[in-house]
Amino acid sequence: MNGLFKTYRVLAFIVGGLLLVGTVGFVLKYGFPDGGSLQELGDQLTPVWVVHGWVYMVYVVIAFVLTQRAGWPLPRFLLMMVAGLVPALIFWVERRVAEQLRAEHPELVGSRDSR
Repeated sequence: MNGLFKTYRVLAFIVGGLLLVGTVGFVLKYGFPDGGSLQELGDQLTPVWVVHGWVYMVYVVIAFVLTQRAGWPLPRFLLMMVAGLVPALIFWVERRVAEQLRAEHPELVGSRDSR
């Protein structure tokens, strides 16, 4: 598997996971009464957003380099960017990107790629 493609996939899953955890934390923090155990758990999950932000910036750079190497248009890159900001969307986009790269640019994926 190509290093860039593998890095993109790993970052996509990390960003997606952090986004889901952060969203659950947000709902717990603001959706439950103050002082409750669920609200406190949501408050403790707040730092996840900082980690998500930093990892997301690296994800955007890798996604940009990948789209440039694949020769894809700007809207495809923008979809990849937005996917890191909408809970669960990144998992669908990552799957579509992997399928398109395998079909259009197998040299970027590598010959030993396992699905």
